[in-house]
Amino acid sequence: MSRRCGFCLVLVALAIATPAMAQRYTAAQQGEVVTLADRAADAVVTIVPSVGNIVVEMKIKGHNVLRYPQGSVAEFKARPGATGIPFMGPWANRLDEQAFYANGRRHAFDMALGNVRGEVPIHGFVTTTDRWRVTSVAASDNDASVTSRLEFYRQPAWMRQWPYAHTIDMTYRLAGGVLEVSTTIANLSDEPMPVSIGFHPYFQLTDSPRDEWAISVGARTRWLLDARKVPTGATEAAATLFPEPRVALRDYSLDDVFSDLVRDDLGRSTMTVWGRSQRLDVVLGPRFRSVVVWAPSPSGKGRGGQGDSPPAERNFICFEPMAAISNALNMAHRGQYQDLQTIPPGGTWQESFWVRPTGF
Repeated sequence: MSRRCGFCLVLVALAIATPAMAQRYTAAQQGEVVTLADRAADAVVTIVPSVGNIVVEMKIKGHNVLRYPQGSVAEFKARPGATGIPFMGPWANRLDEQAFYANGRRHAFDMALGNVRGEVPIHGFVTTTDRWRVTSVAASDNDASVTSRLEFYRQPAWMRQWPYAHTIDMTYRLAGGVLEVSTTIANLSDEPMPVSIGFHPYFQLTDSPRDEWAISVGARTRWLLDARKVPTGATEAAATLFPEPRVALRDYSLDDVFSDLVRDDLGRSTMTVWGRSQRLDVVLGPRFRSVVVWAPSPSGKGRGGQGDSPPAERNFICFEPMAAISNALNMAHRGQYQDLQTIPPGGTWQESFWVRPTGF
């Protein structure tokens, strides 16, 4: 073999090997777990579709920006609460009665079914469902993604409580070290369907404890709550609670509802938490009209809507993207809330939020 031919063979071998070696993004499903990776950003996202389609880990250089106390998928399945990025539907947060209003009618919940509980129903009933089905796992030169679908209309017990046939497609997309969570709801029913879904992410920083963090909430209006933590209809300026754009979290014990979000030129609103060097931005698209901030103080005391509570480990903050405020379905019916979105028959609603870590 001539030197030239040998050199050509080396070039061919390199051409074959290089794409796999240099591939920035990967996406893989193994059993119940889907993993997305961004090699250049050293970012890995772990999703468990069979338990609410919840993201349980978003690791940046080995640091998980999501609370995940369980430590393993098996433990998470047995005890899935207060973890990762749960989805809340068909409504998010609290209702003020065991019913909701839509299209001028009162829909009373069948409490005997057991999927809606309490005098103040909260967070819907699909948060940990195993009915999500993965429809796509993909990686390209630009991103890694997984899409799953929830066919709500196929579940009679769900339709009894929420009689609007629909599907939900959720895509987790990792690109440039940033996680996008995109949700598309398709209304299959013959009537407009109200949109009051949301997410309840549990964020954390690893370079400092919670009481050393600072936060910024990009909102102008705070809704005042009653003893059940349901909006009364009265509001005040968010600056009454947060007198500065950036405040020390140690002074607060938060469970508060905000709207009139501050938007950039793309219509997006940003919530931020800072540690010593780490920073996490949660960016809400324009159809997320509200955010709930839940950050109960470890001491059990502080300014905000949480109220006094026993001391506990609470090294997290929840910036909760919401399509509407708490109890929006019932307040809109009474004329107390004007920003409730609906999906026309055969139409869709789509929006995203982004989790953007820096300083890791």
